[in-house]
Amino acid sequence: MAFKIISDLHGGVGGLGTELASEDTLLLLGDLVNIIDYIEMEGILVDIFGVESVEEVVRLRTEGKGAEARQLMIDRRRDREDEIGTKFMQLLTEAYSEVKEAIPCRTYMIAGNIDPPMMMESIVGDGIEIVDGRVVVCDGFKVGFVGGGLPTPLKVAGEIPEEEYNTKLDGLGEVDIVCSHVPPDIPELTFDTLARRNERGSAHLLNYIEKYQPRVVYFGHVHQPLVSSMHVGDTLLINTGYFRKTQRAHLLDVPEH
Repeated sequence: MAFKIISDLHGGVGGLGTELASEDTLLLLGDLVNIIDYIEMEGILVDIFGVESVEEVVRLRTEGKGAEARQLMIDRRRDREDEIGTKFMQLLTEAYSEVKEAIPCRTYMIAGNIDPPMMMESIVGDGIEIVDGRVVVCDGFKVGFVGGGLPTPLKVAGEIPEEEYNTKLDGLGEVDIVCSHVPPDIPELTFDTLARRNERGSAHLLNYIEKYQPRVVYFGHVHQPLVSSMHVGDTLLINTGYFRKTQRAHLLDVPEH
């Protein structure tokens, strides 16, 4: 049996069967389905709006025009809200069901910035459990989980108020391991080298690390960071990788202090 960590699955379920055994325990750190893959131009938004519209959204986001990108999608929906809403929910439901069917083992999970709470709830059961804001003992270590993305102009479904994230994090107390979707707010960890922009990191998580010095902090969210691991004091910080692309799970490995 092993404890394995995956973040940013984004619908890339093919590797779950090879990376996970039925006796393993999975720590799943959010962003379960593929709303949009900016590189391959695949995902639910492409299925609904087509490649051309989504490419324009990508261009605006790359230029740092998140609000304009969101407005473009609003314009594309105008007079088709009911039709698009129904289609989106159908594809979203199918995508989360596919994730649930592909997971072969006990799973502790939190939401990422794209995961609607109701969709996360829909796949609970059969050994899959939401542990947001909770502490779970894994391999003898106290693991604290804090899910959700922080607010951006895109206002996607899994974003939560910063105060809510901070409250959940503080509620964990002192633990050995922290599992978060978002990284601490450190430029080397928040800058995406391919998208050429900074993603949201948590300043409060950085403060927590400096105060409590957990042994390790695992996170995802940034698909192509400048660095995938570094130390803050005695704490090892690890971006567990963009699973849709890597198809590799990260083995829980807790360094000695």
